[in-house]
Amino acid sequence: MNATKVLDAKGLACPMPVVRAKKAMDELQSGQVLEVHTTDKGAKNDLPAWAKASGHTMLDIKEDNGVLMFWIQKG
Repeated sequence: MNATKVLDAKGLACPMPVVRAKKAMDELQSGQVLEVHTTDKGAKNDLPAWAKASGHTMLDIKEDNGVLMFWIQKG
C-alpha cells in the first residue's frame, strides 16, 4: 500500500503513537495516507479509535515480528 508519509513510532509507549500520528496527520492533505509503525500493543485499539473519532479511515492493520503497522487515510 502506498503511503504519503511513514511514521516510525516504535519503542514509544501510550499515548505517544497517537500523539505523533495526530501531528503527522496534520501535515497531510485530505485523501493522503499515513503509515504508522509501532511496538505499543495498546495501539491496536487506540489508533483505530482515534482515526474514527477524528474522521479518518483505517485502511489496513498488519503485524510483523511484533511491529504493528497501520494505514490511515486522512478524512
